Amino acid sequence: MTTQPLNLDEIHQLALSCLMQNGADALNAGALANTIMNAERDGSHSHGLFRLPAYVASLRSGKVNGKARPVAKALTPAVISLHGDNGYAPMAHQVGIPALTNAVKTMGIGVLAMTHVHHMAALWPEVEAIAEHNLVGLACTPYMPAVAPAGATKALFGTNPISFAWPRLGKPPVVFDMATAAMAMGEVQIAARDGHTVPLGTGLDAGGNATIDPKAITAGGVLLPFGGHKGSAIAMMVELLAAGLVNENFSFEAKENDNGDGGPPRGGQFILAMSPELIAGDGWEDHCDTFFDRMSTMEGVRMPGARRHKNRLSTAPRNINANLLKTIKDLMRD
Repeated sequence: MTTQPLNLDEIHQLALSCLMQNGADALNAGALANTIMNAERDGSHSHGLFRLPAYVASLRSGKVNGKARPVAKALTPAVISLHGDNGYAPMAHQVGIPALTNAVKTMGIGVLAMTHVHHMAALWPEVEAIAEHNLVGLACTPYMPAVAPAGATKALFGTNPISFAWPRLGKPPVVFDMATAAMAMGEVQIAARDGHTVPLGTGLDAGGNATIDPKAITAGGVLLPFGGHKGSAIAMMVELLAAGLVNENFSFEAKENDNGDGGPPRGGQFILAMSPELIAGDGWEDHCDTFFDRMSTMEGVRMPGARRHKNRLSTAPRNINANLLKTIKDLMRD
């Protein structure tokens, strides 16, 4: 695989320019370019520039509003509804997260119910933003059917990621962001592009047979939930929280209503935030640090999110797939 080094500013500018040349205004392009750059910075390649051609496709088709202005509305002091104006989720987060964190600092707990957004980014940025306010964050979102429920061979669930962040004063938060599928679809797509296999148990081919060939999974096959029926139950929970509870599309409805341009479908997102200061009271930081200290000193244990936080300390250029860069530059010339 041939790569080309780009520094973070170059990655951001490339994404920003490409998005603005394809219909996004400066506010929307900036929010998404930040998300793309941060994914590359932290080593989340499947959610960085790799996603840009799909974002462009959804702008060109008119499915996504590149000039969205999301609006948040308090349904109660602890429940905030946000209409994303059919834009990308990172733009909606810029409106919804501040409204949510302000509410939680008073109420101790709060929910952000997002609708009419298009989410295809990593899920950790929103919960890390909550943790920066010394709050606990949990988020989940559906997508389009790609994952078969346990025991089935046809897709019903999206990859249905769930993310969680716990704040630590003076230290990076503890964060995890995981698909409820055995592997995120973006990682499977990159494996197919680069000619790698995937672990057995990742998915099935079009005939319902277990396979380690990522191309067989992406070409008519399905992903499997992690942990069999346990992951399947969590994927179902995500559908109910981020579609049923917020009154947005379930994954199968998202596909039925999508135009098939290859970009992210319209859907919802559920975000929960909690204040340990108000709920647990004084001393919560020291108490939890004793737990994290015990966990981190165990041989072989790596704290969730530690790799991303280590990667972001590096100012070195990131190596970007050369064919991907050519595709992006072509999108800026069309």
